[in-house]
Amino acid sequence: MLKRLWSVLLVLCLLLPACAAAEAQPAKASPGMWYEVFVYSYSDSNGDGRGDLNGLRQKLSYIADMGYTGLWLMPVMPSPSYHKYDVTDYMDVDPLYGTLDDMRALVKECHALGLRLIIDLPVNHTSTQHDWFKLATTSLKFGNLGNKYIGFYTFSQKRTGKMARVEGTNWYFEEQFSGGNMPDLNLTNPEVRRQLEKVIRFWLKDVDVDGFRLDAVTSYTDTLEGNIEVLRWINDTAKAAKPDCYIVGEAWTSLDQISRYYESGIDGFFLFPASQAEGYIVSALKAQKPAESYFKALAATESAIPDGIIAPFLCNHDTGRSVGLLQARSDPAKAKFAEGLLNLFPGSVFTYYGEEIGMVGSGVDPNKRIGMYWAQGEITLPPPGATRTDYAYPGVYAQQVDGASLLNYCKALNHLKAKFPVIMTGRSEALVVDGALLALRRFDGESECVIAINFDAQSEGRIALSGSYALSGELLTGTDPVKLDTEEGKTSLQLPPYSIAVLLEQN
Repeated sequence: MLKRLWSVLLVLCLLLPACAAAEAQPAKASPGMWYEVFVYSYSDSNGDGRGDLNGLRQKLSYIADMGYTGLWLMPVMPSPSYHKYDVTDYMDVDPLYGTLDDMRALVKECHALGLRLIIDLPVNHTSTQHDWFKLATTSLKFGNLGNKYIGFYTFSQKRTGKMARVEGTNWYFEEQFSGGNMPDLNLTNPEVRRQLEKVIRFWLKDVDVDGFRLDAVTSYTDTLEGNIEVLRWINDTAKAAKPDCYIVGEAWTSLDQISRYYESGIDGFFLFPASQAEGYIVSALKAQKPAESYFKALAATESAIPDGIIAPFLCNHDTGRSVGLLQARSDPAKAKFAEGLLNLFPGSVFTYYGEEIGMVGSGVDPNKRIGMYWAQGEITLPPPGATRTDYAYPGVYAQQVDGASLLNYCKALNHLKAKFPVIMTGRSEALVVDGALLALRRFDGESECVIAINFDAQSEGRIALSGSYALSGELLTGTDPVKLDTEEGKTSLQLPPYSIAVLLEQN
C-alpha cells in the first residue's frame, strides 16, 4: 500500500517540530462542566428551521446561567452531510451555519460569559468531496501516480478490510466508516501533518477556539501505538499554538485501553464505560448493592487514570438518550439522580444538549439529534432521516419556572460543583459502603469534602460518620430535606430517597 511509502520519511520530517514542542512546557487544562451542542438542532436565527451559529449565540446566556463552563460544538466545517463529520474544507464554516465572522463572534461572546469553546476536529477522514481526495482520485484515473495527494489517503489495487472502490478505476481506498463517503486520511504522511498543523493553528490562533474534541481516535492507524503517536503529535502541535487549550478524544473502547491513550499527553478521553445502558451509572442503579457497584466503578476509573482529566458522560450524539436508557420517561426522580451520580465522578463531565430537560431519542442517529425543545413553536426541524420526534418532558421555558424540574436539578448540580471544585479535581476514599448507602471523602491535596449518597428510590437511609460535619449542599429528587445531627464528635446523617449531600468537616 502507498501508505507504507511515507513511513520512512515520517521520523526525519518530525524531528525539528517534536524538539520545539518538547521545549514548550504546555499548561494543563482544568476540569470543567461541558455542554455538547449539535448546531443544526439547537436554535434557528434566520427562520429556515435549522440551527445556526447566531441562533446558538442567542442562547449562550442560558448555557452560562445553567452553570456550564465549556461548550463543545459538533463539526461546523463545510460538509455535504447534515452531521458534517465528512469535511470538505477544514478552514471554513458550513454556510448552513453561518460564516467565519459568525464563528468569531460566537467565540468572543463565549469568552465574555466565561465559557470555553471547543470544536469537533474529525481528522481521521475527509469527505470524498474534499479537494485532496478529488485531486488524488483524478490522478489515479489518469495513471499519474506521482501526485502528492495520492499519499494523503490509503489506496490499493487489492481490496482488503474496510475499503471502497474509486469509481472508474481498479483502485480502492480505505474507509473505516463504510458507506459514509469518508475516506481515511493517511495520518503518517508528513505532508498531511503539515496541512493539519495549519488547520490546528487556524482555529486556535485565528478563530480563538479553546481546543478540540477529536473524533474516532482508535481508527487513526492500524495499531494502538500508532494512534497514540498521532495523538501525541496533535497534542504537541496544539499546545505549541495555545498552551492552555483543552483536548478531549473519542476512544470508544475499554477502560484499560482508554488509560493507555493518556500516554499521548492528550488532556482527556471520554469515559465510555460509564455511559449507555450497560455503563457504570445505569448498572449501579440496577444493582442489588448499588453503593458497592458505584464505588467499585469509581475506584477502578481513578486507579486506571491517576493523571489526566477523566471525561465521564451518560449519552451523546451516537447513543440513545439517557431517559430511555434509564426507563425514566415517567420517573423524573430517577433521571435527576442519574445526573447526580454522573456528575460526582471527578474530571470534566459532558452533558449532551437536551439532557438537562429529559429529551428522548433512540434508533437511527438522526433520532438522537432532534431539535432542542425550548417551547411549542420553538424547535428546529428534525435532521434528515429522523423517524421519531417526541418529547417526554416539558421544554426549557416551562422547566425554568418549575423549581422541581430536571432542568433546575441540573442547574443546582452544576452550581454545587462550582462551589466545591474538589468534586471535579479530587480523588476518592470510601468511608461507608453499605447496601444503598455510600459516603466518600473527595480530596485533592488542597481541599476536601465528604459526599453522602442514598441510592434507594423509596426509603430514607441513615449514615453515621466519625467527626463533626456541617451540611454544605444537597441535591434532592423529592421534597424531604437532608437532616444532620452532630454530637460529641460524631455526625448522624438522614438521607431521603435518591438524595446526595455534601459535607464539610468542622474544626
